[in-house]
Amino acid sequence: MTASLRILHAIRSDGFSGVEQFVLRLAGTQAADGHAVHVIGGDPSRMRPGLVEAGVAHIPAARTVEVVRAVRHLADHVDVVNTHMTAADVAAAAAIASRRRTRRPAIVATCHFARPRGRVGPVPIEALVRRRIDAQIAISAAVAEAIDGSSTVVHTGIDPRPAGDPDMREHTVLIAQRLQPEKRTDVGVRAFAASGLANEGWTLDVAGIGPEREPLERLVENLGIAASVRFSGYRTDLPELLLRAGMLLAPCPIEGLGLTLLEAMASGLPPVAADAAGHVELLAGLDERASFAPGDADAAGERLRSLAADPAGRAALGAAARERQQSRFSLRAQADGTEVVYREAIG
Repeated sequence: MTASLRILHAIRSDGFSGVEQFVLRLAGTQAADGHAVHVIGGDPSRMRPGLVEAGVAHIPAARTVEVVRAVRHLADHVDVVNTHMTAADVAAAAAIASRRRTRRPAIVATCHFARPRGRVGPVPIEALVRRRIDAQIAISAAVAEAIDGSSTVVHTGIDPRPAGDPDMREHTVLIAQRLQPEKRTDVGVRAFAASGLANEGWTLDVAGIGPEREPLERLVENLGIAASVRFSGYRTDLPELLLRAGMLLAPCPIEGLGLTLLEAMASGLPPVAADAAGHVELLAGLDERASFAPGDADAAGERLRSLAADPAGRAALGAAARERQQSRFSLRAQADGTEVVYREAIG
């Protein structure tokens, strides 16, 4: 029987976005597999209930120095520190800097974004942390190609979930993402306008918060589609939205993998997504109408219009997307692949 591991996940965070959800799901699965798991960081009110239920200890840490202290405190009691995002990489490296390799836990950095770590002033962060990091996990091939150093691709996975009934889905196009410039929600709004679906009883639901909301509201007014667009803000009921919506529109061209797209696929929701970065791996082999060239609002609008006029095609796309998620992007496969990397780093 393979010995259980003592695992510490570290994030410098007091929020609850995609990375925190990633850690919450993975830590719970690892605990269910019999490993001893701690988590540093994330919004306590959102993280702790699920972690406690899974038997995972939680330590809040909104500042880098708090992550450093927590890692130092637990370093003698864990086999591996799995860091998430650059600030946690730096904190873990600093926490074990004075320890010899044989007297410290292995550090495994999970890379969530398709870009290098950046710099502190003139100094590349990679130079500060690389000697202390024993292995890297990339959540997609797109991330692996963009980051510095070698890595192992272990795709993000999610739990099985019920599929929505195609006959009960509403005539709603859903965009669910942070309203930040790099997410290109403006492309999604222009695509909906170009599709002409506002004139056929469809609505666009923009779920998310961020600094782009006011510019997007002005864009909607200028495009003459305000009566058919709803800005619903931050939603805690995203799983229900994914079961009710008619299509998901995912215009972001830089997703490491694309958690909302993955969740939509798990729910059987037909996607129309920018064919870039991590989306490429998620959408491979699906109906060509599931993807469009990044930034091309007219092409995205054409995909929406074609699928809206083809209920059977929408249902088939949703079913195929769900089957792909279940076969290639399961939480079980992610946990198993992650454990392999841990044991190689420890060894």
